[in-house]
Amino acid sequence: MSDLNNQYRQLFERHNACVIVPTYNNAGTLAQVLSSVLEYTDRVIVVNDGSTDGTSGILDGFPQIVRVQYPRNKGKGKALRIGFKKATELGYDYTITIDSDGQHFAKDLPAFLATLDTEKRAVVIGSRNLHSENMPGKNTFANKFSNFWFYVETGLKAPDTQSGYRLYPLYLMKNVIFFGTRYEFEVEVLVRCAWKGIKISWIPVTVYYPPREERISHFRPGPDFSRISVLNAFFTSKAAMAMGLSCDPGIRCAMLLTR
Repeated sequence: MSDLNNQYRQLFERHNACVIVPTYNNAGTLAQVLSSVLEYTDRVIVVNDGSTDGTSGILDGFPQIVRVQYPRNKGKGKALRIGFKKATELGYDYTITIDSDGQHFAKDLPAFLATLDTEKRAVVIGSRNLHSENMPGKNTFANKFSNFWFYVETGLKAPDTQSGYRLYPLYLMKNVIFFGTRYEFEVEVLVRCAWKGIKISWIPVTVYYPPREERISHFRPGPDFSRISVLNAFFTSKAAMAMGLSCDPGIRCAMLLTR
Protein backbone atom coordinates (compact mmCIF):
# COMPACT_ATOMS: atom_id res chain seq x y z
CA MET A 1 0.00 0.00 0.00
CA SER A 2 1.43 3.38 -1.01
CA ASP A 3 1.95 6.35 1.30
CA LEU A 4 -0.77 8.18 -0.66
CA ASN A 5 -3.27 5.39 -0.02
CA ASN A 6 -2.42 5.55 3.68
CA GLN A 7 -3.01 9.30 3.67
CA TYR A 8 -6.47 8.81 2.17
CA ARG A 9 -7.31 6.18 4.80
CA GLN A 10 -6.16 8.51 7.54
CA LEU A 11 -8.40 11.23 6.13
CA PHE A 12 -11.44 8.98 6.46
CA GLU A 13 -10.39 8.09 9.99
CA ARG A 14 -9.75 11.70 10.98
CA HIS A 15 -13.17 12.81 9.79
CA ASN A 16 -14.88 9.64 11.05
CA ALA A 17 -16.34 9.07 7.59
CA CYS A 18 -17.39 6.09 5.52
CA VAL A 19 -18.66 5.37 2.00
CA ILE A 20 -22.13 3.97 1.27
CA VAL A 21 -22.75 2.16 -2.02
CA PRO A 22 -26.42 1.39 -2.74
CA THR A 23 -26.73 -1.18 -5.50
CA TYR A 24 -29.46 -2.87 -7.49
CA ASN A 25 -28.66 -5.16 -10.43
CA ASN A 26 -25.36 -3.50 -11.33
CA ALA A 27 -23.28 -6.68 -11.39
CA GLY A 28 -21.45 -5.49 -14.49
CA THR A 29 -19.88 -2.48 -12.76
CA LEU A 30 -20.07 -3.17 -9.03
CA ALA A 31 -16.73 -4.95 -8.60
CA GLN A 32 -14.84 -2.16 -10.36
CA VAL A 33 -16.58 0.51 -8.28
CA LEU A 34 -15.80 -1.28 -5.01
CA SER A 35 -12.19 -1.97 -5.98
CA SER A 36 -11.63 1.70 -6.77
CA VAL A 37 -13.29 2.90 -3.55
CA LEU A 38 -11.24 0.45 -1.49
CA GLU A 39 -8.07 2.12 -2.76
CA TYR A 40 -9.10 5.09 -0.61
CA THR A 41 -10.79 3.49 2.40
CA ASP A 42 -12.01 0.17 3.74
CA ARG A 43 -14.82 1.93 5.60
CA VAL A 44 -17.38 0.83 3.05
CA ILE A 45 -21.04 -0.13 3.49
CA VAL A 46 -22.83 -1.77 0.57
CA VAL A 47 -26.63 -1.95 0.58
CA ASN A 48 -27.79 -4.69 -1.78
CA ASP A 49 -31.31 -3.51 -2.60
CA GLY A 50 -32.83 -6.85 -3.54
CA SER A 51 -30.62 -7.52 -6.57
CA THR A 52 -31.55 -10.50 -8.72
CA ASP A 53 -28.37 -10.69 -10.82
CA GLY A 54 -24.89 -11.79 -9.71
CA THR A 55 -24.50 -9.05 -7.08
CA SER A 56 -24.41 -11.37 -4.06
CA GLY A 57 -21.63 -13.44 -5.57
CA ILE A 58 -19.61 -10.34 -6.34
CA LEU A 59 -20.00 -9.08 -2.77
CA ASP A 60 -18.71 -12.44 -1.49
CA GLY A 61 -15.39 -11.42 -3.01
CA PHE A 62 -15.16 -8.32 -0.78
CA PRO A 63 -15.22 -9.65 2.81
CA GLN A 64 -13.75 -6.41 4.17
CA ILE A 65 -16.91 -4.40 3.49
CA VAL A 66 -19.99 -4.08 5.69
CA ARG A 67 -22.83 -5.70 3.81
CA VAL A 68 -26.56 -5.05 4.20
CA GLN A 69 -28.99 -6.94 2.01
CA TYR A 70 -32.60 -8.04 1.78
CA PRO A 71 -34.52 -10.18 -0.73
CA ARG A 72 -36.91 -7.68 -2.34
CA ASN A 73 -36.14 -4.36 -4.02
CA LYS A 74 -37.26 -1.39 -1.91
CA GLY A 75 -35.92 1.50 -4.00
CA LYS A 76 -32.80 3.63 -3.98
CA GLY A 77 -34.16 6.04 -1.38
CA LYS A 78 -34.91 3.25 1.05
CA ALA A 79 -31.48 1.72 0.40
CA LEU A 80 -29.82 5.04 1.23
CA ARG A 81 -31.89 5.45 4.40
CA ILE A 82 -30.94 1.92 5.47
CA GLY A 83 -27.31 2.76 4.73
CA PHE A 84 -27.52 5.95 6.80
CA LYS A 85 -28.97 3.98 9.71
CA LYS A 86 -26.21 1.39 9.51
CA ALA A 87 -23.48 4.03 9.30
CA THR A 88 -24.95 5.83 12.33
CA GLU A 89 -25.10 2.55 14.28
CA LEU A 90 -21.42 2.04 13.48
CA GLY A 91 -20.66 5.48 14.89
CA TYR A 92 -19.76 7.41 11.74
CA ASP A 93 -20.29 11.18 11.61
CA TYR A 94 -20.12 11.53 7.83
CA THR A 95 -20.78 9.39 4.81
CA ILE A 96 -20.14 9.78 1.11
CA THR A 97 -22.64 8.05 -1.17
CA ILE A 98 -21.51 6.79 -4.56
CA ASP A 99 -23.58 4.99 -7.20
CA SER A 100 -22.64 1.49 -8.29
CA ASP A 101 -23.24 1.99 -12.02
CA GLY A 102 -19.72 3.29 -12.68
CA GLN A 103 -20.63 6.87 -13.56
CA HIS A 104 -18.74 8.28 -10.57
CA PHE A 105 -15.00 8.15 -9.94
CA ALA A 106 -13.46 7.24 -6.58
CA LYS A 107 -10.66 9.73 -7.29
CA ASP A 108 -13.10 12.49 -6.25
CA LEU A 109 -13.52 11.09 -2.72
CA PRO A 110 -10.65 13.18 -1.25
CA ALA A 111 -12.25 16.35 -2.66
CA PHE A 112 -15.38 15.68 -0.57
CA LEU A 113 -13.32 15.16 2.56
CA ALA A 114 -11.33 18.34 1.85
CA THR A 115 -14.53 20.38 2.24
CA LEU A 116 -14.65 19.32 5.91
CA ASP A 117 -11.57 21.41 6.60
CA THR A 118 -13.64 24.57 6.13
CA GLU A 119 -17.29 23.49 6.39
CA LYS A 120 -18.36 20.68 8.71
CA ARG A 121 -22.11 21.30 8.71
CA ALA A 122 -23.10 20.85 5.07
CA VAL A 123 -24.48 18.38 2.60
CA VAL A 124 -22.01 18.48 -0.29
CA ILE A 125 -23.30 17.52 -3.76
CA GLY A 126 -20.93 16.25 -6.41
CA SER A 127 -22.00 18.47 -9.30
CA ARG A 128 -21.67 16.87 -12.73
CA ASN A 129 -20.94 18.52 -16.06
CA LEU A 130 -24.37 18.20 -17.64
CA HIS A 131 -22.86 18.68 -21.10
CA SER A 132 -20.63 15.62 -20.80
CA GLU A 133 -20.30 13.24 -23.70
CA ASN A 134 -23.16 10.72 -23.82
CA MET A 135 -25.14 12.55 -21.10
CA PRO A 136 -28.74 11.31 -21.64
CA GLY A 137 -31.15 14.07 -22.61
CA LYS A 138 -33.66 12.90 -20.00
CA ASN A 139 -31.03 13.38 -17.28
CA THR A 140 -30.45 16.98 -18.32
CA PHE A 141 -34.19 17.69 -18.31
CA ALA A 142 -34.72 15.91 -14.99
CA ASN A 143 -31.93 17.90 -13.37
CA LYS A 144 -33.24 21.27 -14.59
CA PHE A 145 -36.71 20.26 -13.43
CA SER A 146 -35.39 19.26 -10.01
CA ASN A 147 -33.18 22.35 -9.64
CA PHE A 148 -36.15 24.61 -10.37
CA TRP A 149 -38.37 23.06 -7.71
CA PHE A 150 -35.55 22.94 -5.19
CA TYR A 151 -35.24 26.71 -5.60
CA VAL A 152 -39.00 27.17 -5.26
CA GLU A 153 -39.06 25.14 -2.06
CA THR A 154 -35.91 26.50 -0.38
CA GLY A 155 -34.89 29.72 -2.11
CA LEU A 156 -31.50 28.10 -2.77
CA LYS A 157 -29.86 27.61 -6.14
CA ALA A 158 -27.93 24.40 -6.79
CA PRO A 159 -26.34 23.26 -10.05
CA ASP A 160 -27.12 19.55 -9.73
CA THR A 161 -29.78 18.27 -7.33
CA GLN A 162 -29.92 14.84 -9.00
CA SER A 163 -26.35 13.69 -8.47
CA GLY A 164 -26.05 10.63 -6.25
CA TYR A 165 -22.43 11.43 -5.36
CA ARG A 166 -22.74 13.32 -2.07
CA LEU A 167 -21.31 13.86 1.37
CA TYR A 168 -23.81 13.82 4.26
CA PRO A 169 -23.23 15.03 7.84
CA LEU A 170 -25.03 12.11 9.51
CA TYR A 171 -24.75 13.53 13.00
CA LEU A 172 -26.86 16.54 11.97
CA MET A 173 -29.52 14.38 10.31
CA LYS A 174 -30.40 12.04 13.16
CA ASN A 175 -33.68 13.80 13.97
CA VAL A 176 -34.73 14.50 10.38
CA ILE A 177 -37.67 12.32 9.31
CA PHE A 178 -37.73 11.06 5.72
CA PHE A 179 -40.46 9.27 3.79
CA GLY A 180 -39.13 8.83 0.23
CA THR A 181 -38.19 5.32 -0.85
CA ARG A 182 -37.17 5.74 -4.48
CA TYR A 183 -35.51 8.47 -6.56
CA GLU A 184 -37.62 11.21 -4.99
CA PHE A 185 -35.64 10.72 -1.77
CA GLU A 186 -32.62 12.48 -3.25
CA VAL A 187 -34.72 15.63 -3.59
CA GLU A 188 -36.43 15.15 -0.24
CA VAL A 189 -33.19 14.84 1.71
CA LEU A 190 -31.89 18.13 0.29
CA VAL A 191 -35.09 20.04 1.00
CA ARG A 192 -35.54 18.71 4.51
CA CYS A 193 -31.89 19.32 5.38
CA ALA A 194 -32.11 22.87 4.01
CA TRP A 195 -35.22 23.49 6.12
CA LYS A 196 -33.30 22.26 9.18
CA GLY A 197 -30.64 24.88 8.52
CA ILE A 198 -28.04 22.45 7.16
CA LYS A 199 -26.03 24.12 4.43
CA ILE A 200 -26.26 22.72 0.90
CA SER A 201 -22.96 23.01 -0.96
CA TRP A 202 -21.34 21.42 -4.00
CA ILE A 203 -18.06 20.59 -5.66
CA PRO A 204 -17.36 19.62 -9.30
CA VAL A 205 -16.90 15.91 -9.95
CA THR A 206 -15.98 13.83 -12.97
CA VAL A 207 -18.74 11.78 -14.56
CA TYR A 208 -18.83 9.00 -17.13
CA TYR A 209 -21.87 8.01 -19.15
CA PRO A 210 -21.46 4.92 -21.34
CA PRO A 211 -22.92 4.81 -24.85
CA ARG A 212 -26.68 4.28 -24.98
CA GLU A 213 -26.38 0.58 -25.87
CA GLU A 214 -24.28 -0.11 -22.74
CA ARG A 215 -26.28 2.02 -20.32
CA ILE A 216 -28.25 0.51 -17.42
CA SER A 217 -30.76 2.72 -15.62
CA HIS A 218 -33.41 1.83 -13.08
CA PHE A 219 -35.08 5.23 -13.30
CA ARG A 220 -38.68 4.82 -14.50
CA PRO A 221 -39.67 8.07 -16.26
CA GLY A 222 -43.43 7.74 -15.70
CA PRO A 223 -43.70 6.45 -12.11
CA ASP A 224 -40.59 8.19 -10.78
CA PHE A 225 -41.41 11.59 -12.30
CA SER A 226 -44.89 11.22 -10.79
CA ARG A 227 -43.48 10.50 -7.33
CA ILE A 228 -41.10 13.45 -7.61
CA SER A 229 -43.94 15.74 -8.77
CA VAL A 230 -46.15 14.74 -5.83
CA LEU A 231 -43.26 15.39 -3.45
CA ASN A 232 -42.61 18.81 -5.00
CA ALA A 233 -46.28 19.74 -4.72
CA PHE A 234 -46.21 18.82 -1.02
CA PHE A 235 -43.01 20.76 -0.35
CA THR A 236 -44.24 23.81 -2.28
CA SER A 237 -47.43 23.88 -0.21
CA LYS A 238 -45.47 23.62 3.02
CA ALA A 239 -43.10 26.38 1.93
CA ALA A 240 -46.05 28.57 1.00
CA MET A 241 -47.78 27.96 4.34
CA ALA A 242 -44.57 28.81 6.16
CA MET A 243 -44.63 32.16 4.38
CA GLY A 244 -48.28 32.71 5.22
CA LEU A 245 -49.45 32.45 1.62
CA SER A 246 -52.96 31.23 0.90
CA CYS A 247 -53.26 31.76 -2.85
CA ASP A 248 -53.35 29.06 -5.51
CA PRO A 249 -50.18 27.00 -6.16
CA GLY A 250 -49.23 28.82 -9.37
CA ILE A 251 -49.26 32.23 -7.68
CA ARG A 252 -47.48 30.83 -4.64
CA CYS A 253 -44.66 29.56 -6.88
CA ALA A 254 -44.31 32.94 -8.57
CA MET A 255 -44.17 34.75 -5.23
CA LEU A 256 -41.59 32.30 -3.89
CA LEU A 257 -39.44 32.71 -6.98
CA THR A 258 -39.45 36.51 -6.77
CA ARG A 259 -39.09 36.99 -3.03
